[in-house]
Amino acid sequence: MKAKITGLLAGAAMSALCVTSAMAEDLVIFWAEWDPANFLQELVNEYEAETGVSVTVETTPWSDFQTKAFTEFNARGSAYDMIVGDSQWLGAASTGGHYVDLTDFFKKHNLGEVMAPATVKYYAEYPGNSGTYWAVPAEGDAVGWSYRKDWFEDPAEMAAFKEKYGYDLAPPATWDQLLDIAEFFHRPDENRYGVAIYTDNSYDAMVMGVENAIFSYGAELGNFETYEVDGYVNSEAAVKALEDYKKLYSYTPPGWAKAFFVENNQAITEGLAAMSMNYFAFFPALLNEATNPHAANTGFFANPAGPTGAQHAALGGQGISIVSYSNNQEEAMKFLEWFIKPEVQKRWAELGGYTAHADTLSSEEFRQATPYNEAFYQTMFKVKDFWAVPEFAELLTAANQRLYPFIVGDEGTAQETLDALAADWHATFKKYGRVE
Repeated sequence: MKAKITGLLAGAAMSALCVTSAMAEDLVIFWAEWDPANFLQELVNEYEAETGVSVTVETTPWSDFQTKAFTEFNARGSAYDMIVGDSQWLGAASTGGHYVDLTDFFKKHNLGEVMAPATVKYYAEYPGNSGTYWAVPAEGDAVGWSYRKDWFEDPAEMAAFKEKYGYDLAPPATWDQLLDIAEFFHRPDENRYGVAIYTDNSYDAMVMGVENAIFSYGAELGNFETYEVDGYVNSEAAVKALEDYKKLYSYTPPGWAKAFFVENNQAITEGLAAMSMNYFAFFPALLNEATNPHAANTGFFANPAGPTGAQHAALGGQGISIVSYSNNQEEAMKFLEWFIKPEVQKRWAELGGYTAHADTLSSEEFRQATPYNEAFYQTMFKVKDFWAVPEFAELLTAANQRLYPFIVGDEGTAQETLDALAADWHATFKKYGRVE
């Protein structure tokens, strides 16, 4: 009898344990190692306080983020319940069966209207214009610029600039002005340089920097519906954009042949450059006096317009997706329902995350919250992105292999570089049956 009672108690305890586990699944979100991931961990700690469900944001350096994610995907592993994946991954991750289809979730919560249009188009939908969604826009981001306000506002510098160029020194409204200002402040003998730009070719840094120019010069990477690239990525406007990007490189500090977000922030914090290109997500550190001795004199501006008046910027940022191999998909869906609440999106922005929530993004409170939020708000309605097709990695590799030798190594001409890239991309699309 005693053994029977003991067995019953043990069974009851096991049942209770199972119920507890079912009610409080631990969730893991995988992301790259940067400040927004830390902000997200702060946010999800509040979710745990509300629900009792623990959420851990696991991170890895940007350099191996894609490799580690797709290694787990291809192994059909369940280590991650959700992932904040790059927009370029949408094609490969959705067609590969790695993401849960969130179309019904999108429609139920009207996210096509709730989130900023560009973030829905680039972070969530694949194929383009299909009405099929694989992610919830999470971290809005794009490439913008920081600059040294005290250098720009120095009366002697202003007078010298006006005499040389014939117009007032101010944050550039056009790429022509950007080039003038970079040239003006480039003074190697004073350890002062004109500009810091992206040149790292190990992932998408340099390509995004070049996109900033190409898009604003009125050019395109190709026709995203027909996959034609000849006459697009190697057009006259694209060639001029690439030439001018290379010209900017001539005004960078020494040793700038492999620069990304860390180096470009250092160009400001170490007093090296007048202007620096970077993702908006890295600008908070520039307002922190503990990390930037020039914080009080650092300003920000959106990517300038090109010769035709077109003004665009390369898209950064990510959407959050549920991994199809997760054992906690139902709980992950509940988390997403919490994440999209207006009050949570507002809190996300307060913590330092770049919300994609349209009402929060356009609110005066958000736009005036920091010196860079207004530029971010304007930019997020002008962004364009790289190819999001499953073969995007091959396209990106080809771009790096063609652009880097020209920009950094001074090999060939811009026209030759982009003609070769167009041929590479056409061959890739032909290999995958997208073109004849």
